[in-house]
Amino acid sequence: MEAFAQFVPLILIFVIMYFLLIRPQQKKVKEHQAMVAALRRGDEVVTQGGLIGKITKVKDDTEVEVELAQGVKVRVLRPTISQVRSKTEPAAND
Repeated sequence: MEAFAQFVPLILIFVIMYFLLIRPQQKKVKEHQAMVAALRRGDEVVTQGGLIGKITKVKDDTEVEVELAQGVKVRVLRPTISQVRSKTEPAAND
């Protein structure tokens, strides 16, 4: 019984660490993955490098083409998109 009592503080520390650090980080990763999966042409995005541009083409599951200035287009890996500043509405199916 005394041996178990010695491990109780360690178990409590792990539980506290899980709820304060690990769980919120997992939630943030899931939100980022959902945001990246929902990228589409016309969205204004910010890259992890701080560049702001508009998506001109969704190439595939791994990269998109972003126009930084008129005529300046770069290929960007999807996971490096850190924020979507403005979303475009999906095209209506008429």
